[in-house]
Amino acid sequence: MSRRPLEAGERVLLVDSKGRQYLVTLTETGRFHSHAGIVEHTQLLGQDEGVTVRAGTGARYTAVRPTLADFVLRMPREAQVIYPKDLGAILLLADVAPGTRVLEAGVGSGALSLALLRAGAEVVGYELRPDFAARAVANVSDFLGDEAAGRYRVEQHDVYGGIDEVDLDRIVLDLPEPWQVVKHAEGALRPGGILVAYTPSILQAAQLREALAASDFELAQTVEHLTRGWYLEGQAVRPDHRMVAHTGFLTSARLLGPVPGGLKAPRLPS
Repeated sequence: MSRRPLEAGERVLLVDSKGRQYLVTLTETGRFHSHAGIVEHTQLLGQDEGVTVRAGTGARYTAVRPTLADFVLRMPREAQVIYPKDLGAILLLADVAPGTRVLEAGVGSGALSLALLRAGAEVVGYELRPDFAARAVANVSDFLGDEAAGRYRVEQHDVYGGIDEVDLDRIVLDLPEPWQVVKHAEGALRPGGILVAYTPSILQAAQLREALAASDFELAQTVEHLTRGWYLEGQAVRPDHRMVAHTGFLTSARLLGPVPGGLKAPRLPS
């Protein structure tokens, strides 16, 4: 990524001397207000990323462009987002690469859409609520720009009733009842395609696994990712008292196709 100055219309993350972070959209006449004073946006415009400026009180702020994880946790939202620790795992479980054709059902505020598009996928989103769909499209456009937005289409569509797309590479679900999509996914995915579902409850994951076991999907697995930070200061070394523990379960499976003779393939060991 080439070096370029900060411009009006883009977002920056202001970090103060205590590590507190503030997501700001730069404008020609904007001002950032905090308990420590005011920073004029003109102090940042035209400067290189990493510039340090001072508020009127002398408080120090350093400006950097937000990472995808920074934006996901602070972006405008209409629904709870999938956390970065799960977004990274979904990209690997679904094996998303540039040009991968993905159906995402239940787009919410667009956190997963952002991760899929950043990885180079072409994404069709199914979302029942128009306010969620509008927010997701706006967040994608704001953070990733026109090129990614051109690879993104969101339709007001109930995936439980069927999937219009065919020959998909991947299907990713963030829905209360993903097992209702399994039969539709068999017809929409290409052979070798992958289905991944995010479910907050293990009972949801268990019901999904039952549906997958009765389908043409194989290689099913369910995992959970926990993140624990560490406190490191001199000789004081210990796990943080607080951690990002349970957020959801990730279930993935691969469409291997029907077995000749109509018999279900033997289940592979987990």
